[in-house]
Amino acid sequence: MADASVIEDEKPETYRVAADELRQFIERFERLEAEKKDLADQQKEVMAEAKGRGYDTKVMRKVIALRKRDANDIAEEEAVLDMYKQALGM
Repeated sequence: MADASVIEDEKPETYRVAADELRQFIERFERLEAEKKDLADQQKEVMAEAKGRGYDTKVMRKVIALRKRDANDIAEEEAVLDMYKQALGM
């Protein structure tokens, strides 16, 4: 039975290059996943600190979401919400 190094040598050069490239993509993705987890942990810490100082984190998250949106979209949504609330006597 041939050992792994002999089998590796029998593979075409393009196959080895493609495998190396694939490995690099996967490793880059895995590093990004780890960074994303670290950032999520840091965001949790920020919210925990804000909550500890008495801020309403649920409202903070809504404000953060609103800041990401276009001002015209927000105004339109608020106008429709007001219209619905008036129709329901709220």
